This record gives sequence, C-alpha cells and structure tokens, in this order.
Amino acid sequence: MRALELIEPGRMRLFDMPEPGAPGEGECLVEVLRTGICGTDLHAYRGRQPFFTYPRILGHELAVRILASGRGVKDLEEGDRCTVEPFLNCGECAACRRNKTNCCERLRTYGVHIDGGMRERFLYPARKLHRSAVLSPEQLATVEPLCIGSHAFHRAQVRGGDSVVVIGSGPIGLAVAEAARAAGVEPWMVEVSPARARFARERLNLLVLTEIAGDLPQVIFDCTGNQNSMMSCFERLSHGGTIVFVGIHNGDLSFSNPNFHAREVTLLSSRNATAEDFQRVMRLLESGRVDVEAWWGKPVAAAEVPEAFPGWLDPEAGVIKPLIDWNL
Repeated sequence: MRALELIEPGRMRLFDMPEPGAPGEGECLVEVLRTGICGTDLHAYRGRQPFFTYPRILGHELAVRILASGRGVKDLEEGDRCTVEPFLNCGECAACRRNKTNCCERLRTYGVHIDGGMRERFLYPARKLHRSAVLSPEQLATVEPLCIGSHAFHRAQVRGGDSVVVIGSGPIGLAVAEAARAAGVEPWMVEVSPARARFARERLNLLVLTEIAGDLPQVIFDCTGNQNSMMSCFERLSHGGTIVFVGIHNGDLSFSNPNFHAREVTLLSSRNATAEDFQRVMRLLESGRVDVEAWWGKPVAAAEVPEAFPGWLDPEAGVIKPLIDWNL
C-alpha cells in the first residue's frame, strides 16, 4: 500500500507500508479518494509546526470511501463517501464533557500528532466519519478547512451591523470569509500577497485591502500566524471589539495592557472544529450556498507529491488548495 511520509523538514518520500487489516468494533476501513494540502502540512514541511514530531504521515483534509465496517457501526455502509473529522478526542476530560471536543486535553489530530491520511487505506472511528451522497470527492476534501473557518466565525458571535475584517486570504482566511457570507456578513479581506489578493478579488468577488483603512472594524480574524500581524490587531480594532486568532504563531505574543483595557477588547483563540461545524458546513455545500470549486488546483498523483510540495509553499504560485488524487 502506498503512503507519503514527511521524514524531516523539507524531505518527503513515497513508500510502501502494510495494509491496515480488518476494522475493529466501531471502526471503518476506508480508501482515500482525495487528500488536501493545508497550512499545517506546509508549516510541518518548513519545520514550523508547534504540535509536531518527525517522521509523520501527513494528511487530515480527506475524502474517503468506506470499504468495510466493524461491529457496532450503524448508519454507514460499504461504498458511502465521507469526509473525515480528524480531531480524535478522549471523551472524558473537562473540555469533552462540555462538548468542546475540538480542544480536548488529550487531543490527537490525524496527520499531526499521529500518522494521517496521505496513504491509500486506513482504519478510522466511524463516529468521526461524515457521509454525503451529494458532495464530490473534491468538496469532501475541502470540508475540514471550511470547518476551521466556520468554527472561528461562530466563536466571535458577530452581531448584525458589525464590520468584519479577515487578515490573510489563504485557505483558512477564505474559509472564515465563506462562513461570514453564509451568515449574511460581507467581510473585508486584508492581504499583502498580490496573487492571493487578486484571486480573492477576481475569482471570489471579495472586498480586498492591503491594510485596514477608514473606520476601525468591530471584529478582526487574524489567519496569518504572523507575529507582527497578530500583535498589530490590538491597534487596528475599534473600542469594544473582538479579535479572533485563527492562525498559530510558534512563539510568544505581547500587547499593551493599557490599550487592551481601554478598548475593552475581547480576545479569542479558535482551534479546530466540532462535529456540529462539520454538519453545518456540509449542509452549506450541499445546498450550494458555499462554492469552493475555484480553490482547487489540478489534482496530482501521489508519486508527484515529493517534487511538487516545495512549489506549494509560495503564496504567489496561485494554488489555494492542492489535492492528491490517489486514483492517478
């Protein structure tokens, strides 16, 4: 069985690994149809992912087909196409008991803390598979990043009339923007990359600035993971506003406490997503209210990935969502 492994920063290989075997109780054996490449994968390739050890099989943006089910699996059948909720929570900690499964104290994210879905087949808990008879493999592989944006947007509890700015128009920034639009809010994007700004403006019809100008916004989502951008949010926000850090900076952040206090800023982090986010996003995609076809690059075969991966690091390359097609 073919798989892709990131041996160390900057070095990936295609190799053969053993088959996963038969599914146990509550598990499904699935074959991978598409694997999306996300910012976490790119950071890991650069050696800048804070929750990461090497070597690792990447891959948590996944479209799969069920091959077999173990005992106790209900509502899923052989041949069903699913997206994968890659956040494996313990179900017992304080966060899980409050249904905050996305930030479980013992969370294991598929393709980050444990080996993921850059392989042809694997076993997975049935409770973390979300079926759709409507969505294409490409759409299913894009559900997870859309869920990250949806979760972040709903964390902010945006009110009618709030002005919203999303900093960074990579996949997660665009996912936040799509969640805002689905809720009836037209966000402003801030993007310094000419290629990404042009894509957001021309292909997605988003409002794009290179800097926050005019009246300060009530809500800022920073999706950059850039230290300077994140710290500058405290000066770019209106009084009484909300900041949501969606991107991750691998280090410390600082801000002026008097300024923070004077503005009565609400500061939130947003991590991962919940099953509720997956169901919400899948309904939006199935209804056509969210369309992400413009995100996808031409799918590549697994054998091409080690050579293609470095090119995906460049924001100017114009590929928002690279996809691996395991049938090529």
